[in-house]
Amino acid sequence: MKRIPAASQQAVQAQQLVSALQQRFVAGLETLAEGHQVSQHFDAVEWFRDEGRHGGGVRFETATGALFGRGSVNVSQVHYDDDPDRKLGSATAISAIIHPQHPLAPSVHIHISWTEMKDGAGYWRMMADLNPAIADEQATRQFFAALQAAAPNQFDDAKAQGERYFYIPALNRHRGVAHFYLEHYNTGDANTDAHLARAVGEAAIDTYLAILRHTLADITEPTDEQKQAQLAYHTLYFFQVLTLDRGTTTGLLVHNQNDIGIMGSLPAYVDKALLGSWVERMPKPQDELLQSLIEALPDSSPCPVDTAVKAALAAVVRHHYRTHPEAIAMQAFGDVVPSTVNNHRANIISPGRA
Repeated sequence: MKRIPAASQQAVQAQQLVSALQQRFVAGLETLAEGHQVSQHFDAVEWFRDEGRHGGGVRFETATGALFGRGSVNVSQVHYDDDPDRKLGSATAISAIIHPQHPLAPSVHIHISWTEMKDGAGYWRMMADLNPAIADEQATRQFFAALQAAAPNQFDDAKAQGERYFYIPALNRHRGVAHFYLEHYNTGDANTDAHLARAVGEAAIDTYLAILRHTLADITEPTDEQKQAQLAYHTLYFFQVLTLDRGTTTGLLVHNQNDIGIMGSLPAYVDKALLGSWVERMPKPQDELLQSLIEALPDSSPCPVDTAVKAALAAVVRHHYRTHPEAIAMQAFGDVVPSTVNNHRANIISPGRA
């Protein structure tokens, strides 16, 4: 089986860009593990969209190691060059999430993507957010400073969009402490925009690795209080991803050929009882979604989120939005809801037009 790449030159360049970021991040993480004399590698897993006819991707993943509890660095490219009825030409992305084992070591999420329509219009989506269970002000300032240096003219807008996107209304708080988000970004200068996307990705990757190196340099055995704080935060992360994150939801609704990869952002363990305490805070019909997610989890404490559980959770999300397509409007957003999302609302109602 072979993945057929997109024909567009911009899609080819975007693939090269995100693949370089993937290699940079995986190499940095494995070097960090080696420096701590930890044998924890990221294994390549390939997936195919329609047996490769419409692309696919490769993710490097690790789980339940001495340094990282869960990690996924996924690059994908899906295209519809052979389908004239599709408005979407191609979507090329790197989506990475790292959840370290130690509660003092922060998680991170990084997403850089290029989406191109058949009419030639396209845009970049750039996201980077630092997600500590126990906040460290110096690390927050360091992460923000790196992104501001990479995107000085866009930083204020990206910070504001990120704070809107990662706000959780039901809990009246944010996921994470440092947010950067540019949606639907296109200045009309393709080379300059690609350079910005690369700069943002490299800044987020390199700064996160530096924060990890500093945090883990002189670390001690975590306390029970720190472990509980991490479990509670990972539960919050799980909650935000599966009830609000537009990228996760859209990815699950478009197809079911990479469910495990799409759910790679989920932490290894969550607190099922804590999730249950949030059901009554949810607006309808999202209370039904949360309750169904809880029912898909095993009855244990802490509750593991393994491969089988991820598949069950993906099915819950897909069923919910096919039953309640209007609830997609309740997903998180920055300043702009892209046309691909609006189109998908119609596709849920009328699958034959997808």
